[in-house]
Amino acid sequence: MTESSPVRSTRPKQVRPATEGWTQQKDAEGRPLLQFASPKRGKPPVHLADLTPDQRVEKIKELGLPGFRAKQLEKHYFQHWTHDPADMTDLPSEGREELVHGMLPPLLTEVRRLETDRGDTIKFLWKLHDGALVESVLMRYPGRITLCVSSQAGCGMNCPFCATGQAGLTRNMSAAEIVEQIVRANRLIADGGLGGKKKDDHSAERVSNIVFMGMGEPLANYARVMQAVRVMTDKTHGLGMSARGITVSTVGLVPAITKLANEDIPVTFALSLHAPDDTLRDELIPVNSRWKVDEALDAARAYFDKTGRRVSIEYALIKDMNDHAWRADLLAKKLNDRGRGWVHVNPIPLNPTPGSIWTASDVSVQNEFVRRLNDAGIPTTLRDTRGKEIDGACGQLVATEEDEAVAAVTPLEV
Repeated sequence: MTESSPVRSTRPKQVRPATEGWTQQKDAEGRPLLQFASPKRGKPPVHLADLTPDQRVEKIKELGLPGFRAKQLEKHYFQHWTHDPADMTDLPSEGREELVHGMLPPLLTEVRRLETDRGDTIKFLWKLHDGALVESVLMRYPGRITLCVSSQAGCGMNCPFCATGQAGLTRNMSAAEIVEQIVRANRLIADGGLGGKKKDDHSAERVSNIVFMGMGEPLANYARVMQAVRVMTDKTHGLGMSARGITVSTVGLVPAITKLANEDIPVTFALSLHAPDDTLRDELIPVNSRWKVDEALDAARAYFDKTGRRVSIEYALIKDMNDHAWRADLLAKKLNDRGRGWVHVNPIPLNPTPGSIWTASDVSVQNEFVRRLNDAGIPTTLRDTRGKEIDGACGQLVATEEDEAVAAVTPLEV
């Protein structure tokens, strides 16, 4: 090689997290702002799903009615997915409307509905009682129906690659507002509104799987999310769903992960990691400034030890940012250092958002990332992307200016 020959670097290209088209909120010290507390707004009306079974009976008695009316309302709402008094002919006609509206007040107003995947994927835009906007995504797969639910209006975790985080946190959702997304989805399915089921698919025609991967950080709204999960899994007084079909995700709120492990409800736990090294994750996932990669992974391993439920690691593959071969190797090492058989990795090609300059990794890079993890003994599956065409995929949920304009002229349901 002569002196004039160019020296070709073997270092992989490294793109740093940055924003384009929007300004990331910062605190007084210039760090990305984290919002753990919900801004104070008017609370939604108290709903049957916000209450324990005993509290429901007490409230019915306070209204001067016998306690067994609570069981009748539970059946109509959780099994027939209705809050229309006209459907509840087993209730006395006198005072029926007042009872139903008092116990099952309207919570969500459908603003718009978008479909893709031949009708097998539907994104809903909902307006809450105070005008806040949230989205949920309903997806039919062979043998199951999955609903991606929101737990907050907006999100306070401020991750720069996520559209939801760009808007900040509007407020926490109530337990009933979370549950209502499922009830409304079940009603739509029962009315034939979700794609056609294949002949060899013998699954039930209702939501079977829940993923808390819509708007919000679920563990930042811990008490209400757990009340919603209890209602989902209650086979006598709730929706009767399997806890194993419910996935609760987090960007890494370590104390809340520990609380979740102690709940004795065997939900699937998913850690949205997105980088195995603190240098990058500090910028990519601002909460990493509180709880580092190793702390989050230790908490995830402890969840497995406590529950016996295998943990999912979510990893958005972003071109030239976090998709390097050495990061796959580092992730494999950190997971294997904590034992074998406790974890499964779900890489997913990044879904681009309006304010972002980033894009998904090249297919060859995705495949190499997955190969290295699998070769290291880490079960790894590249995740299917649904709803990208309607901005309904992971990280794309956000109320646009067009959404807000439509919502502004949509009257609240009464």
